[in-house]
Amino acid sequence: MDLYGHPFSSYTWKGLIPFYAYDIPFTFHEVNPMERNEAYSFVQKTHPAGKFPVLVDGEHTIFEATAIVEYIAARIPQAAPLLPDDPVEAARARLMDRFFDHYVMDVGQLVVNAYIADRENPDPAQVEAGKTGLLRSYAWLESWLAKNELPPHVSLPTCAAAPSLFYADWIERIPKDCPRVAALRAEILALPAVVRCVDDARPFRHFFPPGAPDRD
Repeated sequence: MDLYGHPFSSYTWKGLIPFYAYDIPFTFHEVNPMERNEAYSFVQKTHPAGKFPVLVDGEHTIFEATAIVEYIAARIPQAAPLLPDDPVEAARARLMDRFFDHYVMDVGQLVVNAYIADRENPDPAQVEAGKTGLLRSYAWLESWLAKNELPPHVSLPTCAAAPSLFYADWIERIPKDCPRVAALRAEILALPAVVRCVDDARPFRHFFPPGAPDRD
């Protein structure tokens, strides 16, 4: 298998985590938008919007991180725990995957986009929308965690939760009244596959538009 992406990309992390967690052989192709290297050109031709990650497995080309994780779960026997066999539990796993992508990752991206547009003078309304949205998502997740839990192993929801909570906390700190969310973030960041993603991304922290904090 060949995975195209960038080590600092949150959605690339989501696609990488299963490979690391379940010891799946693959070749990583770093996409460099600044140099427009061969991997960049391939992604531009393959993905409908020219985005990454993109997975190539023989004649199969898969894009969108969630689809990549689900493909790996179906394709690689040892990675089956990524998605529950029970249809109801699988639906619940997909629900939480969508929560982390749409209501944590994408909401935090509003702030990042504001800084990309104007690093010195980001749109205050956009920044406020992102930060307020994250606080609302943290509160919802805190309530959810009071009655539910994520699987202790690497799964579809944890693949989504790892990068989204990692970067979201850089944008808007998880408040003290959400201890379960903070504990979940710490637990997920301690998973060896996630540790590897965090470490591989360290050289690129200066690219984080709002500025990377000196932690994690």
